[in-house]
Amino acid sequence: MVPVTGVGWALVLGAFLGLGLWTLASAVPRIGAPRLAQRLAPHLVDVSAEARRLVARRPSDPLPLLGQLGAPLIEALRQALDRVLGGRDTLLWRIRAAGLDLTVERYRSQQLLALLLGTAAGGVPTMLLLGAPPGVRLALPLLGAAIGLFGRDHLLGRAARRRLQRMREELPTVLEFLVLSLSAGEGLQDAIRRVSRIGSGAVAKELAVVMAEVGSGVPLATALGRMSRELRLPPLSRAVDHLIAALERGSPLAEVLRAQAEDCRNEARRILLESAGRKEIAMLVPLVFLILPTTVVIAIFPGLLVLQTGF
Repeated sequence: MVPVTGVGWALVLGAFLGLGLWTLASAVPRIGAPRLAQRLAPHLVDVSAEARRLVARRPSDPLPLLGQLGAPLIEALRQALDRVLGGRDTLLWRIRAAGLDLTVERYRSQQLLALLLGTAAGGVPTMLLLGAPPGVRLALPLLGAAIGLFGRDHLLGRAARRRLQRMREELPTVLEFLVLSLSAGEGLQDAIRRVSRIGSGAVAKELAVVMAEVGSGVPLATALGRMSRELRLPPLSRAVDHLIAALERGSPLAEVLRAQAEDCRNEARRILLESAGRKEIAMLVPLVFLILPTTVVIAIFPGLLVLQTGF
């Protein structure tokens, strides 16, 4: 155990004194007053993702006070990571498809944190393997950094694919429910509002966002078109395009939605058959290389044993 000298105690007490002074300075009204964006955020939560993020942020959110000292460095590293990886449009689509309330900058911060954690995890074995070659000791932290960086990207892509698949499966049911509401005499806007209110799936949540935009003054066709362009889900895009065309031309909406629901179910059936065909080929691998050789050995081995023993 290393004893703490007078210089060490001075550093510790000085750090606590600086922290206390910084806390007192942050409590001054002119410094600690909320910004204009923070004052307006509660009134814009229905139409702005950034406003929802500011309202949901806790007082212990990262980078308060002392964290502001490292904010310029973190911002520079985040911008460098964004320039190296690129693909900002694809990243925005993945975040939107996954249904995450994240900005690109916040996601890059998460990637940077994953990179640092991966580097630290790869550095732990390096410290234990002191007698290992230098190449191995250098490769382990780099491998951990790559796993942390691209692992976070893989998780985002998987979340986006799963949510889009859920929306593909829910879409026919939602369209049929809209057909029932329209057939009962409701208008399209009321039918969408009903689905968004009583539904619990991903499509219902997207329709709830659409109705929030409509409530703020955005036309229904514009809000639906924006949702379709952001998600890039082919069945949803086709249904929205036909729906907007029917609204512009005055065509019967119930018939259009019923036809789109049937098309979605036919496409889902086709995708299921294609997936079954691929799985059937994949099932031949264990059948040919595991089950069939085992069956042959079980059938032939007793006869070979009898011939060798002479019984």
